[in-house]
Amino acid sequence: MRNFSRIVLGAILCTILFSCDPEKTYINGVLKDGPDSELIVKLLDVNRFQVLDTLKTEEDGAFSYTMDIKEAQPEFVYLYYKDRQVASLLLQKGDVVSVETDTLGAYKVEGSEETLNLQKVENAYNACVRDISRIITNPLKGNAAISRRYVAYYRDRVQYVMSHPYSLTVVPVFFQKINDGLPVFAQSTDGLLMRSICDSLKTVYPDSKYVKALEKEADKRVSEMELSARINKAQEVGYIDINLPGVDGKKVKLSEVESKVTMVYFWATTAEQKMFNLDALKPIYEEFHGKGFEIYAVSLNVDKAEWGKAMRNQNLPWVNVCDIRGIDSPYIGLYGVTSLPMAWFIVDGEIDAAANVRNAADIRKYLRKKL
Repeated sequence: MRNFSRIVLGAILCTILFSCDPEKTYINGVLKDGPDSELIVKLLDVNRFQVLDTLKTEEDGAFSYTMDIKEAQPEFVYLYYKDRQVASLLLQKGDVVSVETDTLGAYKVEGSEETLNLQKVENAYNACVRDISRIITNPLKGNAAISRRYVAYYRDRVQYVMSHPYSLTVVPVFFQKINDGLPVFAQSTDGLLMRSICDSLKTVYPDSKYVKALEKEADKRVSEMELSARINKAQEVGYIDINLPGVDGKKVKLSEVESKVTMVYFWATTAEQKMFNLDALKPIYEEFHGKGFEIYAVSLNVDKAEWGKAMRNQNLPWVNVCDIRGIDSPYIGLYGVTSLPMAWFIVDGEIDAAANVRNAADIRKYLRKKL
């Protein structure tokens, strides 16, 4: 305790006397039971650790370290003694922190509120892992006890992130895993909470790599949730729905197209495919539309203006929508589009997987059979 008081006093004097550069971040500390030892300073680089430096402690275990941290881009910094993590810090530009730790990792910090929050986050997580490990090794307790502890911790962590929407300490919470790699936030619907918190964090730390990583994970979770919803919808209607904007910007759903036979047509405004529209599809459409045939044409043009120009010039009479994501469109994978143009047929609300259509003659033959 005497050593820690000396370190804290030194940090205070450093600030008072302006001997500390406000542009830099300072760590002053003592490693109890670690005289003339080495401490490794590591930086969390999103999903891996980067070694910053190796520190030599003094005879009484004292050490100090100075680092540069960018404005509004706090860093997760960890101190290691040999292979053991002995302190976790969340530091901002200009912080002057005091650390007292031992070789087993029992540490105290002053000078950084976010570090104190991070310590609480890690303590709660470690307690949950220990509890679940004890339950697993206890033959008198079963899966129900594990489930109760897991659910209780999950709810507690939801409450934590919702009550700390502007704290970077929520980022590691979202990526925590219990035994056997089970994520604490394991549901795709958790992506909505991630996205909400991420939106709050971006107002404070717009350039933080940790916030960007959380945003990427949130987008992934939300996409998985939307895909699951589309698959469930597909199970109901027999195909995966598509919802894209037309020339006027209003979205048109494939499921809203009323026809006995609908051709889902993926294409792009190349010269060859535009000619196919005029020479093949238009005559076919005029012949069979009155009998219950419709075309839902999905353009994969990234240039919406070019697509709109083609629509006006060709005066295509069927349903026309555009996905400006191009080759990144999720519908490419969902509909197995391997080349353009490519078509699928929906008959009475079901995808006809047996349709073997390669050209205009095949389309006519198929429609005569179905209509």
